[in-house]
Amino acid sequence: MIRSSVLPLLAWLLLLATAFVTLAPIGLRPESGLPPSVERFAAFLLLSFVFTLAYPHRLLRVILIVAAAAIGLEALQLLIPTRDARLIDMAMKLLGGAVGAGLGVAMLRLFPPESA
Repeated sequence: MIRSSVLPLLAWLLLLATAFVTLAPIGLRPESGLPPSVERFAAFLLLSFVFTLAYPHRLLRVILIVAAAAIGLEALQLLIPTRDARLIDMAMKLLGGAVGAGLGVAMLRLFPPESA
């Protein structure tokens, strides 16, 4: 597994990358070939998973950060002419975040972090 000292940095960089992709003009949005709803779900699953591993004793805080990111970034799209905010998009992000946190908790139970 990735060293625990790198995980917080990775989590925050993922959040920044997610914000950029979410708020950049639509022409700059990378596409995987998957449906956009799957991309949204997967992005927030990964984001929440890494945050959960980075902050294993702060699950409530992780959930609040990821949920605030999903809601806030979707709302900020209202301010960008080439983007649109939709409730279904926000729901996919929130669902991905919930699944990612659940997977992170499962991983932490299977492989508890080393005590400092």
